[in-house]
Amino acid sequence: MQRHPSNQRNTRVRRERDFRARSRLVFLLCCGLVLAVGFVFAARQHFAAVQFGYESESLRHERQHLLAEQQRLLLEKEQAAAPARLESAARQLGLKPLKAGQVGTQTANEQRRLPLVTAVINPAASFRRQ
Repeated sequence: MQRHPSNQRNTRVRRERDFRARSRLVFLLCCGLVLAVGFVFAARQHFAAVQFGYESESLRHERQHLLAEQQRLLLEKEQAAAPARLESAARQLGLKPLKAGQVGTQTANEQRRLPLVTAVINPAASFRRQ
């Protein structure tokens, strides 16, 4: 396509600029920008809430696991501190139960050993006696 010079009389006439149209365009651009920022902010809030939900669910499962572990350890502690088990452990160490006649007539050497024997059989009794 070839271009020929224009032979019209109004070639030097320029179009007027419409400032109202430009201001409407800027106003619409600003409104669209505000809406886009609002949508991005709302989406960010939504995804943060979902992430916190996953984290709280994970922490809830971990808490349940730790509570079960605590219950298991408390049960194991109670079983280990049972009087029958302590007595059998003391017998394996070579300790003997106290007899009624030993309590009142003790020598100085026996008095020093007695709290240790009592502590193995009954830990609370050794603290009461000392």
